[in-house]
Formats: sequence, C-alpha cells, structure tokens
Amino acid sequence: PLGHVSSVVERRNTIPILANIVIRAEAGQLTLTATDMEMDIAEQVSCSVAQDGACTVPAHLLNDIVKKLPEGAEVTVTVADGTASLQAGRSNFTLPTLPVEDFPAFNSSELPIQFAITTADMRHQIDTTRFAISTEETRYYLNGIYFHKSDSGALAAVATDGHRLALAQMSMPQGAQDLPNIILPRKAVGELRKLLDDEEGEVNVRLSETRAEFSFGQVRLTSKLIDGSFPDYTRVIPRGNDKVLSVDRGLFSAAVDRVSTISSEKSRSVKLSLTEN
Repeated sequence: PLGHVSSVVERRNTIPILANIVIRAEAGQLTLTATDMEMDIAEQVSCSVAQDGACTVPAHLLNDIVKKLPEGAEVTVTVADGTASLQAGRSNFTLPTLPVEDFPAFNSSELPIQFAITTADMRHQIDTTRFAISTEETRYYLNGIYFHKSDSGALAAVATDGHRLALAQMSMPQGAQDLPNIILPRKAVGELRKLLDDEEGEVNVRLSETRAEFSFGQVRLTSKLIDGSFPDYTRVIPRGNDKVLSVDRGLFSAAVDRVSTISSEKSRSVKLSLTEN
C-alpha cells in the first residue's frame, strides 16, 4: 500500500506539504493518503493502534526506508515534537513532519454517474490502448484515454498520438448508459493500471464531467479529467477493407520482434511484403 500511495507523489515539489503523505491511525485501521493536486489516493490497512492520531511524513523517504527493512518486519511509528520515529527491530529512524492541517482537502463534489466494471475488463481496456497515448503536451487532449459511449452503444476506450490509434470496446456496464465523454490523464491511467495488478473482482467507478473516482478493495483513486474535446477518431479508421490477412498472432509477434531488432531507433518501422500463401 505504501508503494501505491507514494507513487502518486511527485519527486520534485515546490509546495513542501505535497511531498508528504498523511498517515492516520484510528479504530484499528491505518489510512495512507497522498495527492499531487490533480489526483489523490487513499488506501487502508489493518494495524495495532495504541493511540489515535495523524501526521504527515515525506512520502518517498518513508517508502525507501520501508522497502529496505526485512520482509515481514513490524514497524512502530511514534509521533512527538514535530517528528515521527520509526522503529523496526534494531533500526530506528526519525523523520520530519508537517501539520496535517496544511494538507489539501480532497474535492468531495457530486459524482452522479456510478457503475461497476470487472478488474479484468478494466485491465483490457487500458492495456489495449495506453501504448498510443500521446506525450506531446501541446495537444493536451490526446494525453490520456478517451472513454465514451460508442455509436453502437458499447463502452469504448480510445487513445492516439496522431500516428497510431488504438480502440477497445466492451458491452456497456449496468448504470453507465449516461456516461459522459471523458479523457482520463496519462498519469492516472498508469496509477490505476498498477493498482489493478493486485486486485480481482470489481472496480466501482464514479464520474462527473470533471472528475473520476475508482475504488476497489481498500483503495480509492480520484483524478481530475482532461478539459478538452477528443477529435473524431472514426474518420481516420479505414472503411470497406476488402483485403483480409489471417495470421497466427504469436508467430507474427515473434517475427516482428526479431526483425525490429535492426530497425532504426527513430522510425522503428518494419516493412511487410505479402505473397500468395
């Protein structure tokens, strides 16, 4: 959970409190919270609480310390006099803290659209399209995955960088019929995909025109959406294709992989020549 939460925090921050995560202990639960002002995440784990309380500590420093502790080590956190003391076995660390009151409050505005989608379907929608997300900041509306209701009534996910386009469709989940057209930012897509690796079951999705929330297990991820209009991608998808080639996917992938070893770094192009059979 600490790895999930700390990955949302940017390595470089001009606002000191944004480099920290909130650790809140109460009623036998430890809640870890982080934000970068565009996206926020909260995750809960069970723990032994001697006294309820909360503090904020540097996210990446804490994560680096915990990663280097022995597997299964029990960590005791004590907060006093503006510092947090970590004890694990014979290791002791003292971390600076900042006031919890300085941590930004999460946006709790209404999210009227609510539906559930299986983690397998969400992984498929992301994995099929994320490679085509643009990294060009000038065309910011391409810097994410475009989720919308297609003309056929399916839930469609689309990404393009202007050179290639990826489209994935699945049947519309129950409750998502009034889905607004949304563009989920690249960073949120990456964080959501990492979280899905550790979960099976369903993802509860809540949406508005400006925000999206995904919750499953003990995790809740909320992100702002890209404020822009995705281009009409259907116009660039070729129609009336009368040339059809069927090929074994594994063999084709392996052949392209071998040949691309010597393709130029800039274009990474591979030429296909077709003959009968």
